[in-house]
Amino acid sequence: MSIHKSFPITAWAVENRTTIYVLTALILLIGAMVYQRLPKEQFPDIVVPTILVTTINAGTSPVDVENLITRQIEKQIKGIADVKKVTSQSYQDVSIITVEFSTDITPTVAKQRVTDAVDRSKADLPNDITKGPDVAEVDFSEFPIMFVNIAGNVGLDKLKKYADELQDRIESMKEIRRVDIIGALDKEIRVDLDPNRMQTLSVSFDDVSRAIGSENVNISGGELASGSIRRNVQISGEFHTAPEIEKVVVKSGRGNTVYVRDIANVVETNKEQLTFARLDGKPVVTLSVLKKAGENLIDASDKIQEMVSKYTSEKLPANVSVVITNDMSTSTRTSIADLVNSIIIGFILVTLVLMFFMGVQNALFVGMATPLSSFLAFMVLPGMDFTFNIVVTFSFLLAMGIIVDDAIVVIENTHRLHKREGIEIKTAAKYAAAEVFAPVVAGTLTTLAPFFPCCFGLVWLGSSWYTYLRY
Repeated sequence: MSIHKSFPITAWAVENRTTIYVLTALILLIGAMVYQRLPKEQFPDIVVPTILVTTINAGTSPVDVENLITRQIEKQIKGIADVKKVTSQSYQDVSIITVEFSTDITPTVAKQRVTDAVDRSKADLPNDITKGPDVAEVDFSEFPIMFVNIAGNVGLDKLKKYADELQDRIESMKEIRRVDIIGALDKEIRVDLDPNRMQTLSVSFDDVSRAIGSENVNISGGELASGSIRRNVQISGEFHTAPEIEKVVVKSGRGNTVYVRDIANVVETNKEQLTFARLDGKPVVTLSVLKKAGENLIDASDKIQEMVSKYTSEKLPANVSVVITNDMSTSTRTSIADLVNSIIIGFILVTLVLMFFMGVQNALFVGMATPLSSFLAFMVLPGMDFTFNIVVTFSFLLAMGIIVDDAIVVIENTHRLHKREGIEIKTAAKYAAAEVFAPVVAGTLTTLAPFFPCCFGLVWLGSSWYTYLRY
């Protein structure tokens, strides 16, 4: 006579059927509510503590950048603890150093260590550095979730005005980190000096620079008491138009007053265009929208589209249109829809197929394992600080197959003990789970084992992809 042992969890569940029914209903209800609130995005947040040190020194050759800047900073950085790899690039006028730390170091700590090392290196750097060294953290979440393109036959200046207004509206959303404007023209006032007239009037470039700089300021005028109210007085002296600059006095004395208009031609123009955007071959102004890490991509996309639609109908003329491209929420919605379809179709197909071999009741038990385990997993994800992304979706699809296989093994073993050995059905359920526990766990771990090396490969791929796109 064979000796059977019962599995504690299964034994408790069999003896407390009503409790299990209540728990099942609660799991389905709470899981559905958590799923609705779960942040959804395309890719998971990859935290790799990587810091960039950028230094700009105009007019310096790559060799001089390497010797005078890059090596001096590297000398201090290499002494930092927990540094995994240091990579540097020296270009014309620019030095870029990438510092990668071990994964157990937080990005905040890594940035502070690099900042301290850069501060120590400043004594060995040239005194006339144009800009930097700037220390910045590499954030893998800084990828646009969509592009909002503003097009129309009204000129880039007018499109820039609409883009500024729309930028302020989108950045006010709690899901959005920032919005970058691409392809717009920035205004500037250019002062073209005439060297011959300057020499005739004995005026130097420094004289003109000091005169304009000293006039283009806002200063405080103190306080003005009015009864019981004291008001701050602000004197605004900033220039807004070219004629205001033309009236600036550069030099005066002995009846000879030199204005800027006497030695220069002041014109309002646009800065050199450094970014360009095209839509259907036509120039547009594009808003690049970046989402905050951990926020719901689908909610952010829906709010932006609603905001853009409202702004278009209320503010824009008929000959100006707004087109949204590269919306990452589209693929995210597809992934979620595929998962939901897989859960539903999996439940239906598994139930129908197993009905022919295990009967209707057993088939329903196996089929119910798919949605029930999914909703249970939804309840756990927020506590693990996970978002619903493509990696989680793939894990769900993989786990569903494993769950169905394991459920079939347990129920088939229960059926065998009940029919062939004549054991009462409740007792058979207790014994069946205990008998197949070890094989089921071993089979599940065997299926999951090949995916552990993929975790490290995913982090490496994300780091390499970000570095490639940045440079």
